[in-house]
Amino acid sequence: MPSRKSPPDASRLDRALAETRRHQKEREQTYREQALKLYPWVCTRCGREFSGARVRELTVHHRDHNHDNNPPDGSNWELLCLYCHDNEHQRYLEADANPGAGGSSDSPSATHNPFAGLRDLLKQKK
Repeated sequence: MPSRKSPPDASRLDRALAETRRHQKEREQTYREQALKLYPWVCTRCGREFSGARVRELTVHHRDHNHDNNPPDGSNWELLCLYCHDNEHQRYLEADANPGAGGSSDSPSATHNPFAGLRDLLKQKK
């Protein structure tokens, strides 16, 4: 016959409650909690506002992509919604996978200017 657990005593409940409070305090010290206290609950890319339970959809993005760089002033963080955060990391991955493609200073830039003769055309019409 299986044995039944005895009901928890008061000291076990006190320890569990103390541990829960300690964990909550630790969570409040995380960079996410700090960022949520520092910044308005708005995605810095798309501008969507978040409140209540939807705040969980805001993520902290490390601007330099270094998750160990967490200055207390939040200068390496920005709040992004899940979609913008995924997009940002996808762009970063694509840039790593395709060095020299688009935007790098050592790659040649486009030389064609489609509006080069626009001013002359507008002057002719007057």
